[in-house]
Amino acid sequence: MIVDKLKSVDREVDVMADICPMTYVRTRLALDAMQPGQVLRVWLRGEEPRRNVPETAAAQGHTVLAVETDADGRTAVVIRRG
Repeated sequence: MIVDKLKSVDREVDVMADICPMTYVRTRLALDAMQPGQVLRVWLRGEEPRRNVPETAAAQGHTVLAVETDADGRTAVVIRRG
């Protein structure tokens, strides 16, 4: 995966076991604890979180750097805090 090559990730959060809206709640808590410009990698599963987490992050002023899903259905979303 391309996102595995992004070595400058400052923090990771795994929300694969969570369902919406908790997927973004936990993502937002992680982003709120970070400084602007820092990078967060979020691991998630499912179509709804894959769509909602990047959309909501972008709507709140963060930059979505990458969204990739592997063969096992695991999605990595990489977000730069705005």
